[in-house]
Amino acid sequence: MPLLEEGSVPRDCTRTVPVVIIGNGPSGICLSYLLSGYTPYLDPMAVHPNPILFRKLQEAKQLPITEQDLEFLCEGLEGRSGNPVAVLFDTLLHPNADLGFEFPSVLQWRMEKKHHIPHLVLGKATPGGAWHAMEGSMLTISLGIWMELPGVNYRDLTSGKRRSVSNDRATPDEISSYYKNYVKLMGLQKNFVDNTYVTSVQKRHHSHEKSLGNEKNTGLWEVRGYQQLQGDTHVPFSLFAENVVLATGASDSPARLGVEGEDLPYVFHSVRDLGVAVSCHGKLGSSSDPVLVVGAGLSAADAVLCALNHRLSVLHAFRKRADDLGLIFKQLPKTLYPEYHRVYHMMCSQVYPASPVANPIAPSPSLSPDYTSFPEHCVLSFQPDMHCVMRGSNGVLRVFKVSMVLVLIGTYPNLFFLKEQGQYLGLDPSRPIFCRQNPIDINPYTFECNTEPGLFAMGPLVGDNFVRFLKGGALGIASCLRKRLKQRIEKNRKLITEEEGCGGRGTEGSGGGGGGFV
Repeated sequence: MPLLEEGSVPRDCTRTVPVVIIGNGPSGICLSYLLSGYTPYLDPMAVHPNPILFRKLQEAKQLPITEQDLEFLCEGLEGRSGNPVAVLFDTLLHPNADLGFEFPSVLQWRMEKKHHIPHLVLGKATPGGAWHAMEGSMLTISLGIWMELPGVNYRDLTSGKRRSVSNDRATPDEISSYYKNYVKLMGLQKNFVDNTYVTSVQKRHHSHEKSLGNEKNTGLWEVRGYQQLQGDTHVPFSLFAENVVLATGASDSPARLGVEGEDLPYVFHSVRDLGVAVSCHGKLGSSSDPVLVVGAGLSAADAVLCALNHRLSVLHAFRKRADDLGLIFKQLPKTLYPEYHRVYHMMCSQVYPASPVANPIAPSPSLSPDYTSFPEHCVLSFQPDMHCVMRGSNGVLRVFKVSMVLVLIGTYPNLFFLKEQGQYLGLDPSRPIFCRQNPIDINPYTFECNTEPGLFAMGPLVGDNFVRFLKGGALGIASCLRKRLKQRIEKNRKLITEEEGCGGRGTEGSGGGGGGFV
């Protein structure tokens, strides 16, 4: 069903909702789960291995986690996320996961309709977001259980597919299927509008006293876009929202080198393109020229592993030193990520030897038959004859013939629907939003943008790339909105009491739990 039945709707007929979530990946799905009334409590039978946190949880065990002081619960916790609530929620769902343990969650989920907050989740495809577009045969960096969302065990939906006790990874196909099924199993379909493209999000500045308890929020957000129906039919829509959540992820636009020849047909910017190339008969094989992978992150490592698994020779170029402390591999435990440490070991040990002369035509005889790394190298150009020109830290130019190039140096979110492309929301407003380097500046406990009341962000936009941590954004946002709703209800009740005390008579339902929701 389209959002609006008519292509053009008068402004006074525009629908208003308390919350609009832009993005239907795991971030948006998890937030929809919490806003739908699913409420986390401490399981009375559970014991958390962190005694300090467990004692805090027991002090308010009668209250849902969403109504507790998240800042107090977060104190002293450490983990692989810069967002404290992300670390908190992760340790509640997967206690001591970073130590290799698989303890059960200490949370008990209850469906409480009184905590339901009406919302819409707008996504470009079916629920699952970018997972539908990933190379389906690769294994995720995270264990399958870390990819799961609250309430539905990942293994219950992928029975018989566990690979090993120590390496229970999943494929993107399995994960995307899990997310689609999750939405159905938890009864969230009514909140999701698929095949929806947002083109504009603007603040309409006018007084709106019933704005979900946020006194600073002096207006509504107008969300415009279109929904693609069967065929090429586009149905425009316009919504007003009291709060907007950015959950778009950060994989919309691949980062580019900006060098000559980057648009040539043998240069790609996605690991999926390598999978397509090797699956096409005769396209790439063990006798092909090397595949050049540019980048030193996890996507680049995935490409290296994919190429080696298909017996392709790999040249791997990256700007950093092989022993740079900033490399992501330094943060991954060897026991949990042996594949990535295999790549990192090769990056350090199978280095192209420094030489004052490079052969510009034929592959150098010093190249490894399977993999050769080029630390501290930058690409200067790609030539039409499929030669790549690189320069090392010593200034020496090297030229190699390649069969395919994968430039995997990161991705940018596409926030074109916001003013200034959303750049003004970043920690550094002079630079584009870019996951870890320049995430959106948020309150660390509510995930509300510090420069825009009523606008929230979660997931990769705030630096959380792993599913196990982006779920913390859902906890922070749901907690914030529920507390504001509770404050508004209490304020309304106080006003009614004061009116009755003055001889007035309150109108029926004026202080009800709806709180002005549409």
